[in-house]
Amino acid sequence: MLPGTQAELGRPESGWRRRLYEIVFESETPEGRLFDKVLVVAILVSIAVVVVDSVPALHDRHPVALNAAEWFFTLLFTVEYVARLVSVERPLRYARSFFGIVDLLSVLPTYLAFFLPETHALIDVRILRLLRVFRIFKLTDYLVEYQMLAEALAASRRKILVFLSAVLMAVLILGTLLYVVEGPEHGFKDIPTSVYWAITTITTVGFGDITPKTDLGRFIASVMMLIGWGTLAVPTGIVTAEMTARRHRPMFLPRVCTQCGAAAATGDARYCHLCGTALPAEGASGA
Repeated sequence: MLPGTQAELGRPESGWRRRLYEIVFESETPEGRLFDKVLVVAILVSIAVVVVDSVPALHDRHPVALNAAEWFFTLLFTVEYVARLVSVERPLRYARSFFGIVDLLSVLPTYLAFFLPETHALIDVRILRLLRVFRIFKLTDYLVEYQMLAEALAASRRKILVFLSAVLMAVLILGTLLYVVEGPEHGFKDIPTSVYWAITTITTVGFGDITPKTDLGRFIASVMMLIGWGTLAVPTGIVTAEMTARRHRPMFLPRVCTQCGAAAATGDARYCHLCGTALPAEGASGA
């Protein structure tokens, strides 16, 4: 589960900060749910503005409007970020949390563009803020599926690393071989360039910027293409086999916290280990 849950941040006991906390962090109240929905729409529109602004023809046609829209959303998200900081008892913990870092990165590029114009494109990191949609719309079942995929990838990591090591050795050997066979006169000017060609070939990308000219070089390239054809299926097969094995294991539908979306830590847990909310009855998903 992503760090930065409500229990860790500290909810004020009373006053305007408590009210602000309920609006910006909770979705149980009408005001909080409306705030979250408006926030999702604002994120989507702000990303659309950045995408449109990257098109030269549209940028030249509407420079003032696009710049004004970008600053409007930047200031809006800045105010929201400050509101989240002042409405919690532990603002530094929020600032260091996953969502806190994402919220900060969603506004920094616009300010940094004054000094480093290239950082403007990084504003698309705002798309990560849509991860809140799982909490807003109670899509906890999707979180369970995500957790299953993450566990399958983690369980397969050693097999995948061994496979990638074998692939790296193959591209290094075959790339070096092409460097010897073809030579600089055919574009294989050094071993790193030849290894780059080997990677594009074995992954079936084939940019065509470097191609073997000799018959032996073409034969080696053909072998690499055939190897690459079957190579692509190996990682998928490893993860799929792990997911299939997990799916056939005896298991119960995990109970999921209705507040933060975390799965129950143990089978007999009565309260969420992250936020302390009472968990749903056995066999319920909490969605």
